[in-house]
Amino acid sequence: MNPNKSKAIGGILIILLVLISLFSVKFGAVTISIQEIWSSLSHILEGTEITDLNERIFMQIRLPRVIMGIFVGAALAVGGVLMQALFRNPIVEPGLIGTSSGAAFGAALYFVLGATFGFHFGEWTLPIAACIGGILSTLMVFYLSQSREGGKSSVVSLLLTGIAINALFLSGVGFLSYIARDPQARSITFWNLGTLSGSYWEGLYLVAGVTVCCVLISLRYAKQLNALMLGEQEAQLLGISIFQLKIKILLVNVVMVAVATAFVGVIGFVGLIVPHLLRMLNGSDNRFLIWAGALLGAIILTGADLTARLLLAPAELPIGIVTSLIGVPVFIILLRRSNYFF
Repeated sequence: MNPNKSKAIGGILIILLVLISLFSVKFGAVTISIQEIWSSLSHILEGTEITDLNERIFMQIRLPRVIMGIFVGAALAVGGVLMQALFRNPIVEPGLIGTSSGAAFGAALYFVLGATFGFHFGEWTLPIAACIGGILSTLMVFYLSQSREGGKSSVVSLLLTGIAINALFLSGVGFLSYIARDPQARSITFWNLGTLSGSYWEGLYLVAGVTVCCVLISLRYAKQLNALMLGEQEAQLLGISIFQLKIKILLVNVVMVAVATAFVGVIGFVGLIVPHLLRMLNGSDNRFLIWAGALLGAIILTGADLTARLLLAPAELPIGIVTSLIGVPVFIILLRRSNYFF
């Protein structure tokens, strides 16, 4: 890793993030002028009430949505960096260990049976259900992948168990969609495609706090993840406890991704392509990939959300469709350039 090159890339990413964020808060179904943005911020600083409609749209809808996209994109991208480093596999993403499918099942269960069983905590109900599902599915993957003798999980067993648990929970989502009424089935479908339209300040505070804490914790283990790239035996010779490292990284990943997914739905490909792009730019040092991944993930998801809002304005596409349309061809190109196809 070239330190000067890393600083240059970091500066470029920060500038791009600022620019795409400004475009995102300004444009959409309603275009908000710079004067209205400044006026609404002035009202907040002065503690006065906002009365203009566009200014209220900016403060209550547009701004929390854009900031939520920044932190969710950062969480998904860093989750991808951690998983690819831990499994030493460039085609791994956070959802492969069951987090996303579990969250989707929790959300579907709430949509179909939440009212029946009285599971209702206001606007927090859906995020709580999705977060519980994501955490439970990941715990199942980790528990079932442990060997009978040593009680430890190998990379291969984790990946294979994750694939099986993903299939199980996705079949559960399919069953719930089948028995759901039309409005419920529609809600399940849209949540599984991802959206930032439901962003609100209280939820944003939680996502931002969890993401920042998890990214900082991840940076502490960047050197250990670099050592793991040499192989598990070599890392153990350097004094690294592989089992403890796996536990800590998986815990950080599941908390970060489950909380982010719980508020915006399932969004794919961000955690898959961001690490690839950064490795092409400046190598595989996780000390660089983690913080740069957070910035690039925020840029990609904010840009995807802006695209989703502008393509069919005043309607909007689910953001998961946009990330897939962009991510699939980019990922195939990266695979071919990296000679992963045989």
